[in-house]
Amino acid sequence: MDINVYKVISEKMPSMSKSQLKVAQYILKNPNQIPFLNVGKLAREADVSDATVVRFATYLGFSGYPEFQQHIQSSVQQQLTTTERLKMSQEVYGEKDEEITDILKGDVDNIQMTMKNLNIKSFRQAVECLLKARQVYIVANRSAAALGTFMHYYLNMILDNVEILDSIEKDSDRLYELNKDDLVVGISYSRYTKSTVEIFSYAKEKGAMTVALTDNLLSPLIPHADVSLTAASQMPSFIDSFVAPMSVINALIIYTAKAKQEGFEDRFDALEKVWERFDVFYCT
Repeated sequence: MDINVYKVISEKMPSMSKSQLKVAQYILKNPNQIPFLNVGKLAREADVSDATVVRFATYLGFSGYPEFQQHIQSSVQQQLTTTERLKMSQEVYGEKDEEITDILKGDVDNIQMTMKNLNIKSFRQAVECLLKARQVYIVANRSAAALGTFMHYYLNMILDNVEILDSIEKDSDRLYELNKDDLVVGISYSRYTKSTVEIFSYAKEKGAMTVALTDNLLSPLIPHADVSLTAASQMPSFIDSFVAPMSVINALIIYTAKAKQEGFEDRFDALEKVWERFDVFYCT
């Protein structure tokens, strides 16, 4: 039977020792990294001994760290419900003012982790795909829709061929001509949206280029991606931290603009005239 380790940890936190709490809080703040950490690495990251990590696993009811890690890997894909994540955040974050700083520090940690793990070759491949695509489709739903909207807004200033798909029912008719010259960018974070995964999978079946922006290599988007970009979104709360994914999108937009030189300045000159004509921006 599958056990959701994150749920077990959050339920047992009130009765944990101080050293166990350090391990628990590190795991809950960094859920997508734990499946890839051995005992020693987790101990170093949580600032405890190797023996504490092993005892932590047995305290949760596992035979040892290997069984714990096995269930962690499946738990990443199960994910917690929104209610369970809210309860978890109440355990991790208290009422002290310092906890506010901890939340902001969590965003900084996500950016640093993303910088550390970013595959530069994959990043450049993603830019190449954007530049050569006949048509670019961005697929992002629910909370990730904010990321998709931001990416679409700025890419649409640079490229002539960018669309955003936000409903499989409403937008599926636009995909019948998908082919190898088209690009589908899939953006999804846990809990992964089924419609995003389905559209992304369909794009792969049709032979289109596919670029995934997601949280980790266990994401259901990864098997269907020609190019995979990961950005950390870890936060022990009912919301995800989208600061790091937004930074990666910023970088994609900037590098695409740098490479798209032909006609680029003329396009912005024309846009400025339109904005001026309709008095778009507030002036004092």
